[in-house]
Amino acid sequence: ELSDLKPGMILEGSVTNVTRFGAFVDLGVHQDGLIHISELENRYINDPSEVVAVGDIVRVKVIEVDTARRRIALSKKQVG
Repeated sequence: ELSDLKPGMILEGSVTNVTRFGAFVDLGVHQDGLIHISELENRYINDPSEVVAVGDIVRVKVIEVDTARRRIALSKKQVG
C-alpha cells in the first residue's frame, strides 16, 4: 500500500517508463514512483535513458510520499 511507504526506506523496483524528466518505477504498490532526473546520478545527465531503461531493476530511496496526490518521489543516487 502507498501508505506503507515512508521516507528513508530503501526499496527495489522495476523501471516501467523513462521520460525526459526522469524514470518511473514499479515498487509493488498501486502507484509508480518517480526518480527525477536530478536524483538519478551524482553527475549531470542530459537524458535519463543514458543511465536507466525500461525493465531495469533499481535500488531506490523513498524521498517523499504524497498520499493525497498519490505521488512517490524516489532517489537512485542517494542509495549509492
